[in-house]
Amino acid sequence: MSGSNSSVPDAGHAASSPDPLGLTVHSLPALDPRRRTVGGRLKMLLVALVCAAPVVASYFTYYVIRPQGRTNYGELVDPQRPLPESLPLRGLDGQPVRAASLKGQWLLVVVADGACDTRCEQSLYLQRQLRETLGREKERVDKVWLIPDGQPPRPEVLAAINPRGAPATVLQAPRAALSAWLEAAPGHRLDEHFYLVDPMGNWMMRMPVDPEPAKVKRDLEKLLRASASWDEAGR
Repeated sequence: MSGSNSSVPDAGHAASSPDPLGLTVHSLPALDPRRRTVGGRLKMLLVALVCAAPVVASYFTYYVIRPQGRTNYGELVDPQRPLPESLPLRGLDGQPVRAASLKGQWLLVVVADGACDTRCEQSLYLQRQLRETLGREKERVDKVWLIPDGQPPRPEVLAAINPRGAPATVLQAPRAALSAWLEAAPGHRLDEHFYLVDPMGNWMMRMPVDPEPAKVKRDLEKLLRASASWDEAGR
């Protein structure tokens, strides 16, 4: 019958047809584990760059892009000096304090002996007043008093620097260790300056001797604005 030939498959044609399953298996490309490792690292690097971008941008804006006529009252530290992890800090109770615990806030630092002479008292008073004048931004700034001689501060001084609001952080550290991190201007002592430390623990600005409060405040406000996109109050 005319339909019977069309229903019988051609044996020769069937024998020469490739096996679809075998073609699929043998045509898969081999996976190179090294390529997967490199790709993963590139993705991690990209994520890190995205996270760091706001910090980099704010510092670039403050340090590099300087509109004409813009000046800083404080002296910028170049290069910045990171807070040493091994800085031997102790609380007034004699217990060790990790240096890393200071990170996460802007720090307005005073260095003065525990006896606290007239200059010391004036510096601590100005430190307190400067923070208070920052308004709602003051919660991003901590007051720090570093004592290099190991002598405990007088109780009346401690009471005077903390009448209300956030208490000052008072810590002891050997003078040599502090001098390896902070540095006074030529011909001056550590206790004659304010030192500004950023939330990442970098000493980045030194205020002049006998500073003008309004100009110090202006520098603080500029820095707080420049870091507003990535810095928040509290550690």
